[in-house]
Amino acid sequence: MDRWDGRIPDAASSGDNARMTDATRPAADSDWARYQPWRPWIEYGFWILNFVVNALGNSITTIMDIRRVHLGFAGWEPVVWEVTSNLMVLALVPALLAFTRWRPIEFARWRRRLAEYLVASVVWSLIHVACMVALRKAAYAAFGAHYDFGYWPREWVYEYLKDVRGFAAMVVAIEAYRLFLRRLQGEASLLDAPDDAPAVETVARPERFLVRKLGKEFLVPAADIEWLQASGNYVNLRVRGRDYPLRSTMAQIEERLDPATFRRVHRSYMVNLDRVERIEPIDSGDARIVMQDGATVPCSRRYRAALRGDAAVSAAA
Repeated sequence: MDRWDGRIPDAASSGDNARMTDATRPAADSDWARYQPWRPWIEYGFWILNFVVNALGNSITTIMDIRRVHLGFAGWEPVVWEVTSNLMVLALVPALLAFTRWRPIEFARWRRRLAEYLVASVVWSLIHVACMVALRKAAYAAFGAHYDFGYWPREWVYEYLKDVRGFAAMVVAIEAYRLFLRRLQGEASLLDAPDDAPAVETVARPERFLVRKLGKEFLVPAADIEWLQASGNYVNLRVRGRDYPLRSTMAQIEERLDPATFRRVHRSYMVNLDRVERIEPIDSGDARIVMQDGATVPCSRRYRAALRGDAAVSAAA
């Protein structure tokens, strides 16, 4: 992410107290809002189309190769091979999405992440191949035939050499799409001190965040942040019902926010005390925080007592 060069962005400087202008907000919001009805169609459609194209294309080319060298396979067999393989890839997409959220790519820890992704690719391939073979055996049995996968260690290595490339391509596609979403939604960054001039504010405890959205930049006051949620490499800033990802850890951002205003309520959440409507205890001993905009944020029992004390002090004031 680019460092701020110390200049107030044009899109923000014309607004009152460096807030985003009315002219900027609708244009920025409309791009994200227009995309939402299409989003599930695009996301599900991409993987389903990928399955159909790969299964169909590979089936046709395999049949052509078999006929070219006159191998003794029935025409339906290559179709079963490709459909079962690609069907299992499609079924494993949710697991891969969950893994990449749990272990997001971090270049600062690239050695550790590389090792984790290599292990994940092995596990992913083992599940893929085992389920694929089971489906093939069932399909062959339906045709009154028997499917022989061959010598497992040798055949699995062969399959893994293909799977690891597919695994890597899927990870790249997932991360590229997430980058697109962050650009469309808008990304936040802390205002750093410029290289050749004094900082315009206290960098250790910023009062504003710089938000970039589709080539436009504007400033968001820290007081406008309703709550924060940790999400992989990012902390999502909730501002006026919208999320702006900030590349940071929750611990790092907690150190730079005013503790009198922002409080940790969960391992993955912080809230702006001025935006809390009420705290609702639940049977487990944890609590549910209802914000002024109606959103709910979890509060673990570890933080509940301190938050209740903060709320009492705030009410008394």
